[in-house]
Amino acid sequence: MAVYTGARPRSTFFPRRRLEASLLRPQAPALQRRRTRVAIRANRRPRVVGLVICGIVVAFLLSFFSLVQTVRVSASSYDMDRLNSQYIQLQNESQQLKSDIDRLGRQSAIRRQAIADGLTQLPAPVVVSGR
Repeated sequence: MAVYTGARPRSTFFPRRRLEASLLRPQAPALQRRRTRVAIRANRRPRVVGLVICGIVVAFLLSFFSLVQTVRVSASSYDMDRLNSQYIQLQNESQQLKSDIDRLGRQSAIRRQAIADGLTQLPAPVVVSGR
């Protein structure tokens, strides 16, 4: 490791102090330093594999979210169709029951149904005299 004359770490807490000290002592002409990034000097390059895997995971999550939304919409439309068909069926059944009530509510229909079930008309009333 080469050490240059007057090379000191940069002071973060007292920047003026370093400046004053450098003015007091004469220094050798500074050598031009190459400006390179710390990651390149330390042989640490950005990991492309990690970025690719991260991109794949994000793409998978977005596509999975889209699939979930599509399934939810199709399930909702299926439920709405099923409920509509049930509603129509209940309306038809209600109409059928109303027509049955209207038809069976008349006196002649009640008499016919009673005769069909084995019931007959009452005989003439018997009058019992009191003693």
